[in-house]
Amino acid sequence: MLKKLPIGIIFLLFAIIQIAAGQQYIAGFAIPRLSPRPSSVAGVAQAQLSLNGKWGFRLMGGKPSTINVPGEWAMQGFTVNEGETAVYTRKFNIPAGWNGNCIKLRFDGVSSYAVVKVNGVKAGEHEGSFAAFEIDITKQLKPANNILEVDVQANTISDRLGRTSQYAAHTVGGILRNVRLFVLPGQNISLHNITTTFDSEFKKATLNASTLVTNENGEAVTAQMDYTLTDAGGNVVLHKLSAVAPIKGANASVGFNTSLAIDQPQQWNPEHPYLYHLKNTLVINGKPTESVTQRVGFRQVEVKGNLLYVNGKVVKLRGVNRHSVHPLTGRSVSAGLDRKDAILFRDANCNYIRTSHYPPSEEFLDAADELGLFVESEASLCWVTKGTAPIWKDWDVTDPRYLPYLIVANVENVQAGRNHPSIIMWSLANESGWSPFFEKAQQVVKALDPSRPTTFHDQCWGTANNQHSTADIAVYHYPGTHETAMADTMKRPVLFGEYAHISCYNRRELLSDPGIHSTYGKPLQQMYDSIYYHPGSLGGAIWAGIDDTFHLGDGRIVGYGPWGIIDGWRRLKPEYWGTKKAYSPIRITNVTWPAAGQQNMLISLENRYDFTSLKDINIMANVNGKAIRLSSNIGPHGKGQISIPLNGAQKVHVTFVDPRGFIADEENYELPHQQPIAKSVSANWTVAEQDNTWLVSRKNVSYIINKRTGLINSAKKGGEEILTQGPAWCMVPMSNDDGGKPGGVTYQNEIYPIKVYPVNLLFASKVAVSKQSNAVQFAVDINYTDCKGKITYTFAPDGKLDVRYEVTYSKADISPYQYGMVMQLPPSFNKVNWQRQGEFSTYAENDQSRASGTAMLNAKRTNGVEPWRVSPAVDWKDDANEMGSNDFRATKRDISSSSLQDAKGNKVTIISNNKQASRSWLQDKQINWLIADYYNNGSERFYAAPFTNDRIKVAANTTLKGGLTLLIE
Repeated sequence: MLKKLPIGIIFLLFAIIQIAAGQQYIAGFAIPRLSPRPSSVAGVAQAQLSLNGKWGFRLMGGKPSTINVPGEWAMQGFTVNEGETAVYTRKFNIPAGWNGNCIKLRFDGVSSYAVVKVNGVKAGEHEGSFAAFEIDITKQLKPANNILEVDVQANTISDRLGRTSQYAAHTVGGILRNVRLFVLPGQNISLHNITTTFDSEFKKATLNASTLVTNENGEAVTAQMDYTLTDAGGNVVLHKLSAVAPIKGANASVGFNTSLAIDQPQQWNPEHPYLYHLKNTLVINGKPTESVTQRVGFRQVEVKGNLLYVNGKVVKLRGVNRHSVHPLTGRSVSAGLDRKDAILFRDANCNYIRTSHYPPSEEFLDAADELGLFVESEASLCWVTKGTAPIWKDWDVTDPRYLPYLIVANVENVQAGRNHPSIIMWSLANESGWSPFFEKAQQVVKALDPSRPTTFHDQCWGTANNQHSTADIAVYHYPGTHETAMADTMKRPVLFGEYAHISCYNRRELLSDPGIHSTYGKPLQQMYDSIYYHPGSLGGAIWAGIDDTFHLGDGRIVGYGPWGIIDGWRRLKPEYWGTKKAYSPIRITNVTWPAAGQQNMLISLENRYDFTSLKDINIMANVNGKAIRLSSNIGPHGKGQISIPLNGAQKVHVTFVDPRGFIADEENYELPHQQPIAKSVSANWTVAEQDNTWLVSRKNVSYIINKRTGLINSAKKGGEEILTQGPAWCMVPMSNDDGGKPGGVTYQNEIYPIKVYPVNLLFASKVAVSKQSNAVQFAVDINYTDCKGKITYTFAPDGKLDVRYEVTYSKADISPYQYGMVMQLPPSFNKVNWQRQGEFSTYAENDQSRASGTAMLNAKRTNGVEPWRVSPAVDWKDDANEMGSNDFRATKRDISSSSLQDAKGNKVTIISNNKQASRSWLQDKQINWLIADYYNNGSERFYAAPFTNDRIKVAANTTLKGGLTLLIE
C-alpha cells in the first residue's frame, strides 16, 4: 500500500541515495546525471542554445548528405542496416560569455545507441531510445568552429528490450528529439526534485525541494539556495533562504532539503490544472550564479486498498494509450503536435494518458501539466520475456546482464519526468513477465521517487502472463464487461491498461465498410459505465489514441495500422466522438418531459467529475432560441436533477462547458410526437405477362420481374433505369482478413476492399401472382446454392414496393456481419441521404456517424489504403477509395429512411422503422445498396463484450426473415 509519506521519510530516502565524487548510486547502480536546465546564469545573456536543424549525415565510410534533426532517418529516405553506423555532424560556436563555465550537451532521445564526439574526441555514449541524457563537453571544446559528431546505431539492446523497431514495423533510428547546449557555472545545480504533500484535511501543503549542488571546478566555496514561489499571476507567495553550506574539492556535492509551507494553495488536478512557479537560485559565496525555474502543481497521490486517491479524492481514469507518431516523421514528433494531441484528448473528455510504450517528450508533459491530464509514464521496455518478442526464443531471460538495462530504462523515465504534476504513476514495462529483475527495478524506482505508485502491465488474474507482480497498481489488458466486477475482489486498484481496442486488424472489412468505426461509441459507453460503477476498477486506457502508420521514404506504408480515435494526420475519426460521449463527466440517466399543466423538464444526471461540483460548470439550455443559464450543486461523483423551464417548447439543446473552457457534453431533446403521414396519390398497378418476365406498371414507374429467377431485373421511371437488379437476398460474412499480412506484423498499402454479392440464386420453383384490393402481389419460392427461401413483392396503391423474404439455410454455423436485401442501381445514383436514430443525441457536423446527412460517392482509385505521403485536405469522412467516400459507403444504422438520388432528381427511398441499416457502395460499375435487417460491430478480435454482444451464428435450418419498403420518386 502506498500511503502518504512523512516529510522526514522523503528526505531520508533522498539522503540514503549514495553520492560519491558527484555520482549518485542507488542499490549499487550508478544514476546518470540529468541537470535541470538553467533559466539564467550570471554573466551569460543566453543560457541555452538549440542545435536542432540541418545536420550532416552519412553512413560510416559513405557519401555525405544532410538530414533534419530531430527526425528518424528512415522517414527521410535513408536506409541504415543493422550493424551499420550513421554519422551525424554539425558545426557550432559557443556563445559569448560561456567560456570558463561548464558546457553540457543534452539529447532528449537518440535511437538507440549513440557515441558523442566533440572535435574528434569522444565525450560520452548512451544506450536507450526515448530517454533524455546529458554529456559534459567542456574539456573537448575549442574557442570557435567546434564540430559535434554523433555516431548512431539502431537495433541495439535497448531497442530489442523496448521492441522499438519491431513495434513500428521499421528500423527506428536517429536523433529523435531535441538537442540543446546549455551552460552552467563551475558550482551548479546538478539535481532538483520537488514533491508536494498535504495535511490530513488537504488545506495546508508542504513543498519539498531536494537540491543537489555539485562543484565542478574544484574551488572551495559556500553555497546557499534561494527559493521564491509565485502564483499563476506572478505574485510572490513565499520566499525562503536555505542555510549556508560549504562545498570542498572537485566534484564534491552538497544537498539542500528544504520544506516550504503554504496555507491553502490552489491544488493541481486535471479539472483545475493550477500551476505555480518555483525559482531556485544558487548563491555561491553570497552571489547568485544560477537560477532554475520549475512549475509546481500541488498534487498528492496515494493508494489505499483498491482505490487511488489524488488530493484526498477517489479518482477514475478515462484514458487512451498514446504513441508518439506522425505518418511523415514517425516516432519523432514536434512540440506543436505534442500539444495538439493533449488538447484533442482533453477535449475528448480524457483525463489520463498512458505513454505507450516509452517515456513521453518534455513538451508533451508540459502540455499535460498546463491543460490537465493525468499521465502514466512508461519505461521503454516491452514484451520482456514474452513470445511476442522473437529475441526471447534465443536470449536467456534469467541472464543478470539484462538487469542494468531494465533498471536504467526505468531510472531515466523517472529522472526526466518526476517534477511534472501530471505524472501520477510509473509504468515499469509493457506486457512483460514479472521477475526478480523487475522487483529490483521497482525498488530503485521507489527509492528515486516514493511519492508515486508503480504499475506493471501484465495480467493480474488468470494464468496468461500472470507472475504476480508486486506493483502498487494491478493491471489487466482487454477485459470484457464481466471482468470489471473482478476488480472489486482485488486488494490493489485494477487498471485496464489497454481496453476497448479500436477495430484495426479486420483491415479489408474496414476498407469495405468504414461504418464499423461508427459502432464504437455505444459499447464503449456501456464498458466505461461498468468500470465507473465498480470501485475497484480504477479506469482504463483505450487502445489506442492515434493511428500507427508510417509513410517510409522508400514508398512503403507500414505500422500496426488505423487503431486510433484520431488518425495520424490528427483528423477526428468516428471513434473520437464515441469516446467523448462515453467519457463524458456528465452522464444523463433520464429525461422527464413536463406533465399536463407543468412547464419544467427534469434531467436526471450523474456528476462524474472527480474534483468539480456542477456549480462550477457553465450549463446552458437553448429553449426556443433563448439561452437560459442553469445551475446545480451536485458534487463530484454525485447524482441529482436539473430543472429546465420549457414554456411550451418541444425542443431543447443543453450544453455543459468544462471549467477549462471546452464543451464537455451537449444533448438535444425533442418531445416525442407522431410524424404526420404524407398524403399519397392512389393509383392501380397493371401487370402484363410476357414470355420470360412480368411487367408491373403504375403511372411512369415500371418493374420487370424475371420468371426464371423471381428477381426484379429492372425498374424504370419515365424510361430511365432506376434499379438494374434486386432487391435480392444477401448475407455478408464476418471477415478478419488483414489483407495478406498477419495482424501482428504490419500494415501495408496493398490492401483492397471486399466485394459483396447476393447469395447465389439457382431458380424460382414457383411464382404466384395475385391482386389484393388495389395492390398486386408476387409470391416467389426460390432455390439458392445453400438455402431455400420465399420472396414476396407487394406493389401498394400509394406507389410503394414492399419486399419480404424468408430464407432457410442448410449450412451450419454461418457468422454473418450483415444480412438483408441488396439492390444495384446505375452509377449516376451517387448521392445518399439518411435519417436515423443516433446512438447519441448530438454529433459533430463532420462525423460520418451523424443522425442525418447527405454524402456523395466521390469514388477514386487508390492502391488500397491511402496516398503515400499526401497530407489529406478533407475531413476523415471524405476520404475515398474505389467504392466511394467513407461517408457514402459507411453503413448507416437504425434508419428511419434512406435514399439514393441522381443529378436529375430521380430518387429511390427506403422507408424504415429505426431497426434497419443502409449501406451503399460502388462495385463493378454499379451502385450497390444493402438494406440490412441484421448488422453487428464487425470482426475486431481484441475487443470483447459488449462490442461482441450482437454477434450471431446461424445454425442449420434456421429461418431468417426481413424485408424492405421502397418508393421510386
